[in-house]
Amino acid sequence: MKKDQVVCDCSESADILVIRKSGKYLITKVSEKQFVGKDIEYAWVFKKNDERTIFNIIYRDGETGIIYIKRCAITGMTRDKEYDLTKSEGSRILYMSVNPNGEAESIKVTLKPRPRVKNLIFDIEFSDTDIKGKSSIGNILTRYPVHKIELKEKGTSTLGDKKIWWDPSIQRLNYDGKGECLGEFSEKDKILVMTQSGIIRLSGYELSTHFEEDLLSIRKFDTSPVFTVVYYDGEQKHHYIKRFLAEATEKPARFIEEHSKTRFVLISEHDYPRLEIKFGGKHKKRETEIIEAADFIAIKSFKAKGKRLSNFEVAAVTELKPKRFKEKIVPPVSEPQLPKEKESKPAKQDLPDSGDTGGQMSLF
Repeated sequence: MKKDQVVCDCSESADILVIRKSGKYLITKVSEKQFVGKDIEYAWVFKKNDERTIFNIIYRDGETGIIYIKRCAITGMTRDKEYDLTKSEGSRILYMSVNPNGEAESIKVTLKPRPRVKNLIFDIEFSDTDIKGKSSIGNILTRYPVHKIELKEKGTSTLGDKKIWWDPSIQRLNYDGKGECLGEFSEKDKILVMTQSGIIRLSGYELSTHFEEDLLSIRKFDTSPVFTVVYYDGEQKHHYIKRFLAEATEKPARFIEEHSKTRFVLISEHDYPRLEIKFGGKHKKRETEIIEAADFIAIKSFKAKGKRLSNFEVAAVTELKPKRFKEKIVPPVSEPQLPKEKESKPAKQDLPDSGDTGGQMSLF
């Protein structure tokens, strides 16, 4: 093709969802060349029964000129059959966003100047619009012509947190339960990425996100786990160990010294890792050492160099099964409280006669 634009990566068996500015849409099999119409508003890999991807749409009705707003999911339909997101022929999509986790943004609407119309600019929250079927007409936004629609603020999910999986075979994220579950993600959550070359960074969880080939660790970002890393310093020619907590850094940073001969050895996420050190070279007859990493070095910043593992020549470092574990704090179970009984007031006692104390003190 003389003019083309990369949309997304897909397999040969994938279905593509195509939405045109007229509101007409269809699902078709991916092919090398296929004409699906002009004025394409959106094209992406279609996922059947995906109820979490929500389309936020504002369109102008072709018959009445009324502006409608709607939110819907496109879950399934017949392949190569044309459907319509709008009310009638001649309609036009004025604004559309596709939200993998049901996000609802805030927008600013500017109307065309008209006599006796005072409020030409107003804000709309998509979260105020209910999610309905894809064939629904929607709610009336305005009866006046619209000049422009602008995104004011990105919204958060209206469907709750979404589970994300990591498929190591293709090194991609997915919502389909393939691979390792990274957890439930909300709008502000991030993925922590660490590579064997010594890079640490934060990433979003969009399915189109690409990751490094030398991926070492990928997980939901959390500041609580302690990482224990052993590496060989090419400049100092010794093995080093360091323990650190992950820190929020959008830009890629290094947790291992950069050198042509520096190499990563191992990483552990156990709270109390045990390491076995075997010596080599002129120290190969030296007995194997076992160290408790938590006792050997304190937790510092990921930027710290760390502590030299040994002054002797190290042949190999391996992780052993830990013997210590972090105690889990179990909240105490409170016993059910019985309703308090009403305290009976003590009866009034007559004062004893002056001649009879009755075992009590006399009052004067």
